[in-house]
Amino acid sequence: MPKTSNDLQTKLHAIHQKGYPAYKELRGTYQFPNYLLYIDHVQGDPFASPSSISVEIPLKTAGFPADYYQKSYTRIALQDYLTRQFEQQVNRYSFRAKGSGKSGLISVTHCGQEILERSACQITKNSIIARFFVGFPANGRRINSIELEKIFFDFLPVCVEKAFFYRNQNTKVVEQVYFLAEDQYFLRKELKRLHLTAFVADASILPRKSGVSDKPLKESIPFFAPDSLAIELTLPHKGTIRGLGIKEGITLIVGGGYHGKSTLLNALESGVYNHIAGDGREYVISDDSGVKLRAEDGRFIKDVDISLFINDLPNKKDTHCFSTCDASGSTSQAAAIVESMEAGSSLFFIDEDTSATNFMVRDSFMQKVIGRSKEPITPFLERARDLYEKAGISTILVAGSSGAFFHIADTIIQMDCYKAIDITASTKVLCKENPLPKTSATEFHQPDSYRIMSTPDFQTKTSRNPHASHADRGLKVKTHDRYTFSIGKETVDLRYVEQLADFEQTSALASMLRFACESLIDNQLTLDEVAKKLISILETKGFSGINSTSYLSCGLAMPRKQEIYACLNRFRRK
Repeated sequence: MPKTSNDLQTKLHAIHQKGYPAYKELRGTYQFPNYLLYIDHVQGDPFASPSSISVEIPLKTAGFPADYYQKSYTRIALQDYLTRQFEQQVNRYSFRAKGSGKSGLISVTHCGQEILERSACQITKNSIIARFFVGFPANGRRINSIELEKIFFDFLPVCVEKAFFYRNQNTKVVEQVYFLAEDQYFLRKELKRLHLTAFVADASILPRKSGVSDKPLKESIPFFAPDSLAIELTLPHKGTIRGLGIKEGITLIVGGGYHGKSTLLNALESGVYNHIAGDGREYVISDDSGVKLRAEDGRFIKDVDISLFINDLPNKKDTHCFSTCDASGSTSQAAAIVESMEAGSSLFFIDEDTSATNFMVRDSFMQKVIGRSKEPITPFLERARDLYEKAGISTILVAGSSGAFFHIADTIIQMDCYKAIDITASTKVLCKENPLPKTSATEFHQPDSYRIMSTPDFQTKTSRNPHASHADRGLKVKTHDRYTFSIGKETVDLRYVEQLADFEQTSALASMLRFACESLIDNQLTLDEVAKKLISILETKGFSGINSTSYLSCGLAMPRKQEIYACLNRFRRK
């Protein structure tokens, strides 16, 4: 049985001016008039990471229409909206309670432009659970419970009421969140039905504010589809919408520098996620299995069959089961393609600027100078068609320097001052007049990697008891930034996994990898099997399934399965 809010007040008064560790007496559950308050974890001192707090509001009390959260995609959209509302509220009260260190801090997840499933707010069968952090106030290292009482009894009830009660919301705005989620889901289904890889609605705003801000650039040129590539769709709520429909196959985006080629590609690769209203890309929808590929000099590769692209190495190294601790640009890009195929991707995004030149194409003069027998690399140019026709994988490619890709493209879009022009027909005439030299690529085959998943030496120092505490297991993780985290003494570098949209996705990947090392990896399961087990746990249990503590805290966001595979693949191991 939970204690009452009066019990919490009594405890707060009793520990006032005591040493900071006395705050740990507050851990537990307290019944407030409209919600349960959980004090899940108490920080060790006022300068440490803040305390983990959560509130649980019954769905009946919250009052949101059931339609808004019954389907997974509308539920995630509503969770995202509520998290943003809660952040707005708590920001008004953060640090209004005074003290040393992090005293008075109230913080919750800061959401970006993408709509992601997060641990910060979850709608269950019966309730809404919101998780956040609070810096318990102190003067020096002595408890100031009077200030904490303000947070729990004055500030927090107001925040909860305004953020999570339907009666206090702009109901039209909430309805639009629901409508947008349904329209986006409809668009994704239409992509599959119409054999499209992506859709870009007319009037979309694709340029971003800056390199460090993902918000739309004001006064930018809206995107409009050329008539020859335009399609119209009738959405359940928005009605008829016109835009660019990119067909399956090979699509080439060309144009002069600074004319919008990469801007369009970046919007498409971000289109694997849904975006909030007002982002400018809310109706830019791509195949959600799409993967951005690039060269990654120096990355780790383990037991990958790259023979589709690289064969007959001078050192006779077997490329059917290739490993290296320091891959070249071409080798890393070849491995990324094969790994993405294993992860179930049916669409590749490639920018020539970030690709290994010798991996992408070999011009006719180079072929005359260096014969095929002396070149172990089969360039992507010679494999792209087979990847589509024999493996069902489409490619959207930005090219600015090589004209060879015109010959293999099904659709060619020129960006001219951010205006899209269909130049497919005219370019194909030129291609006939300037044919490519004949190639002699080896026969296409499906890669066949059989990769037993292993770990570094820390596996032997870690308890395999799933009930052991995090401290007992001895395997610690720390997320450093949006693209890197450490597990034990190993650093996992995801800086070139460009579709990671949020710091919290990286934190979730760190937790998943720790769980895999502690509970799944046994030197018998393959990487593919480990990944599928992880995904199955997440689908059935959510974040709780990979959590190492008795409580779930704020700070995790769900990555796609493609990023889960990418993380496992870049984990340096034996």
